[in-house]
Amino acid sequence: MTAMTANPRVLQTVRPEHQRRALLWKMIAVVAVALAGAGGTVAHAQAGPIEDLSSFPRGKLEIADGKKVKHVFDVWLADSPRRQSQGLMFVRSLPAMRGMLFVHESPKQLSMWMKNTYIPLDMVFIDANGRIQQIIEQTTPHSLSTISSKDPALAVLEIAGGEAKRLGLHAGQRVLHTALVGYHP
Repeated sequence: MTAMTANPRVLQTVRPEHQRRALLWKMIAVVAVALAGAGGTVAHAQAGPIEDLSSFPRGKLEIADGKKVKHVFDVWLADSPRRQSQGLMFVRSLPAMRGMLFVHESPKQLSMWMKNTYIPLDMVFIDANGRIQQIIEQTTPHSLSTISSKDPALAVLEIAGGEAKRLGLHAGQRVLHTALVGYHP
């Protein structure tokens, strides 16, 4: 099926696939303008090409109750501002007991979003004493809503959505990782 153009002097037809393509471009333009207007209210987006996670430093992170280690995670360390901006963007799955650790120079209110993040995550905020301070479970993929620590935090551990509940993680547990050792309040 074809449609006639709006101008009666033009006797050509417009194919439906061209109409759909034109409509798609108009919709993309509207979304781009809307996002540009909202850009100042959310966390910084990834700048530059995505770095393969295999190039991130990796290590073991332990979560303990008292002196007993309860859980051992294999984590990537987001050790630079660029890697922290990227985080787990574009990751399509995250196995159990895997995650990413974001450590900052000093405690501060940490904020992030889920833009370009395809899977729900649990955010485990860690205080200056290396203890779980707060857990935000099952964050919404692709959301531009800001996710923030309620109090200043030194680090955040991102793990697969539902993992914190499955493992029984809770505030007060100790988090042990070499990147958390150097900070002394």
